[in-house]
Amino acid sequence: MPQQGPSWDLVADIQLLLQFHFMQNAFVAGTLVALLAGAAGYFVVLRGQSFAAHMLSQVGFPGAAAGVLLHVSPVLGLIVFCLAAALGIGWAGRDLDAGHRAESAAVGSILAFSLGLGLLFFRLYAGSAAGIYSFLFGTILGISDRDVQLTLVVAVASLAALTLIGRPLIFATVDPDVAEARSVNVPMLSIAFLVILAFAVAITVQIVGTLLIFALLVAPGASALQLTARPGRALSLSVVLSLAFTWLGLALAYFTDLPVGFFITSLAFATYVLIRAAKGAAAVRGGRLRFREPSFATPT
Repeated sequence: MPQQGPSWDLVADIQLLLQFHFMQNAFVAGTLVALLAGAAGYFVVLRGQSFAAHMLSQVGFPGAAAGVLLHVSPVLGLIVFCLAAALGIGWAGRDLDAGHRAESAAVGSILAFSLGLGLLFFRLYAGSAAGIYSFLFGTILGISDRDVQLTLVVAVASLAALTLIGRPLIFATVDPDVAEARSVNVPMLSIAFLVILAFAVAITVQIVGTLLIFALLVAPGASALQLTARPGRALSLSVVLSLAFTWLGLALAYFTDLPVGFFITSLAFATYVLIRAAKGAAAVRGGRLRFREPSFATPT
């Protein structure tokens, strides 16, 4: 850990942050995760699939437990379980739009089953439970070179796929009936996005853990949509906010020796609350101005 706290010399602070290999891994993996989570999170909020994202994050726990039990990378277990859950949601709700009752029922059923599997894997594992518990709150400061490489592959592939389907996905989300009338395969787009979301959840768990996943998958997108309704700007802003929360969270955790997940979630929540409060105050001021505006109409 650092021998001194942060200073006003930004260059010196950055050099201090990156002097250890584990922090270099943390920033590389954190940047990749923030890029994917910010981009995917915008669509999560736009499509109203926060519950599905929450379920996929909880599936990460039995996935990580299965990886530890089988002596493979827990990240690989996360990816496999999240992918299977995403395909299950897509199959169960393939004829309905996001947020409808059939999808919610599928999400709840898969969530309950996956948590039962997590308990089973935990009981079967004879070693230390620290490796499993760490995925509840994130393990970014202990990420290995192998996990960084896996994160890079998953993030690049997922971002490429999201770029490919981004425009039709927005069209299908905003007006699915018109999109389907124009030969857009809305159900397949929904399944494809759920698969991308599964990958995003699997690698985001490394930073904030399964219990704090909303910090990067929902808060940046929700804040961005509060500031602008234009898709391009909102998507870019979501990614920028996700990067800012991650980088600041890592830096604050390094200099204070407090959990990374705490800082990232706190920054994300505070930003969202401040934006909502500012918009509410602006709306109140605007209403008062309109109320006080004198009428210049002359009576007839």
